[in-house]
Formats: sequence, C-alpha cells, structure tokens
Amino acid sequence: MGLIHLEDMEFYAYHGCFKEERIVGNKFLVNLILETKMDKPAETDSLKDALNYQTVYKIVKEQMQVKSHLLENIARRILDALYNNFNNIENIKIKVSKINPPVGGKIKCVSITLEK
Repeated sequence: MGLIHLEDMEFYAYHGCFKEERIVGNKFLVNLILETKMDKPAETDSLKDALNYQTVYKIVKEQMQVKSHLLENIARRILDALYNNFNNIENIKIKVSKINPPVGGKIKCVSITLEK
C-alpha cells in the first residue's frame, strides 16, 4: 500500500449557507490522501496500472462546481465520486477548507475532514 497526496487544490466556488455566499463565491482548498496499491505501477512504470491523479483532480473540480450549503456535503460527494470512478482505492481522507468564512470576525479558514 502507498499514499498519494493531492495538496491545496484551490477552487473558487459558490458554497455556503448564506445567499450572498452562493452569489459572490469564495476560495476553497481541498486536500486528499488516497491509499492505494502501488506495487504494480512501481514495477511496470505504467500509468494504466496506477491511480491517475489527473483524473482525481478532474473529479474533484467537477464536484466543486456543484453548489452546496455545507462543507460536509462537498466532501461526501467527492468521496462518493472517487469511489465510483476507481476500483483501486482502499481509503480516502479529505479535508475541505473555506478561506475567510463569514463568521463575524477575522479567521483564516474553517475546515472539515472526512475519511472513508
């Protein structure tokens, strides 16, 4: 087993509980850790034997374009989409962060983490 890290994927999206957030939008960061078998791709040096992280990125990008109220919903949809598109993932840990959320004070970000 091995881990693939996709770190600080940045998206501008329209998620949030407030109407204004879904109109104006905000910056989000997504971090993934994917656990997968790496023996075969390490031996063959072939992309067809590996988990294609370019495809992973495209799936995350597609899911980030779907408006949601909650970070939890975004993370769950991304997890489900990845498991539906790949059969060689053993485990995924995802962190979704909203930069500068409207909480009434200065805050760098708010984040949630899910694992499946």
